[in-house]
Amino acid sequence: MTNEPGEVAFKDNEAKQQYEVYVNGQLAGHAEYRPLPEARLLPHTELDDQYEGQGLGSRLVQFALDDLRERGLNAVPTCPFVASYIRKHPEYLELVKPEQRRPLGL
Repeated sequence: MTNEPGEVAFKDNEAKQQYEVYVNGQLAGHAEYRPLPEARLLPHTELDDQYEGQGLGSRLVQFALDDLRERGLNAVPTCPFVASYIRKHPEYLELVKPEQRRPLGL
């Protein structure tokens, strides 16, 4: 395992309903989503063990949240990692409806 992940790319794989991160062309992890009216539920994020600790999970979540913002969709972050990311980056809090923030710990 290296500290630098190599060439990193992100993709919204709509067929699999997940955001994906690739390192040197290999799938390194994903963040699942479920379409909802005017939102996407984000229930699970996972990275392959060899890519943990390199910041890829955070970058993947940032990509997903930026995509939602661009599409004008809200986020329903039931994944603890995504919710934690939003707590640490309050510029994304606006993507979560106010009535959903407290139950999600935001």
